[in-house]
Amino acid sequence: MGNPKFDDPNALVSTDWLETHLSDPNLRIFDCTFNLVYETGTGQPYHVVCGAADHDVGHIPGSGHLDLQGNFSHRQSPYHFTLPSPRDVADAFERHGVSDSNRFVLYARKNMQCATRFWWMLRWLGFDNAAVLDGCYDAWIAEGRPVSTLRCSYPSGKLSISPRPGLFVGKRDVLAAIGGSSICTVNALSPSLHNGENARYGRPGRLPGSVNVPAAALLDPETLKIHPADTTRQKFTAVGAGPDKAVIAYCGGGIAATVDAFVLYQLGYRDISVYDNSMSEWATDESLPIETG
Repeated sequence: MGNPKFDDPNALVSTDWLETHLSDPNLRIFDCTFNLVYETGTGQPYHVVCGAADHDVGHIPGSGHLDLQGNFSHRQSPYHFTLPSPRDVADAFERHGVSDSNRFVLYARKNMQCATRFWWMLRWLGFDNAAVLDGCYDAWIAEGRPVSTLRCSYPSGKLSISPRPGLFVGKRDVLAAIGGSSICTVNALSPSLHNGENARYGRPGRLPGSVNVPAAALLDPETLKIHPADTTRQKFTAVGAGPDKAVIAYCGGGIAATVDAFVLYQLGYRDISVYDNSMSEWATDESLPIETG
């Protein structure tokens, strides 16, 4: 399992645990990798490259691949990763073999955010038997664990859903929270984006009153494992995101924010939301307030 000091060690598994359980017939493993290629002059902050090609080169034995933008995002949205309806998302998971009776392990390459996004989506649907691999695929490789190039797919599954709508929120909810004393809005982007030095998403800056806990700061840069509970808790409480507050996490497109949300969940917070579309929407809507500095 994962770190027993976290609130739900079943939701964060180690490479040791996963290798031991590779032959478990009830286990489903998914590579969630996609890549963001940052660009300028196109009117878009980045374009998205599916990680299927990376998966084909080598992956954890028995793992399938999930394509977030291609199969789990609203195709008509002007933003990259907008959530479809709960039923549409559940149907996509079912096509990949997700069933009520299975346990799932999600992993990604180079960072954890691709996996935590899928974990948060499953939790949004009411499914709680999923885990994220601590240290990502990078730790798996660094430790010399087995790798496969065999294509893997699971039989179609059947997923019952009991949606938790508050786990993702929209711009109206975020706007209503500005200035409130009971809600802390947390930006998971880098300090340069938070302060407005980088205008990647349109208007530079951040949601008014929001504080900055970069997703990258929650992971050890060498091992890509989540920092210990005491360390991550201090990062949030230092900026005013204490356990007595509801938290809205945001980023550029609702991806990195799920790292913050996942860690907050592991710290025992339960009133946590992720702003779907995040700055990709907010920074391009001139009617919405923004601040810099």
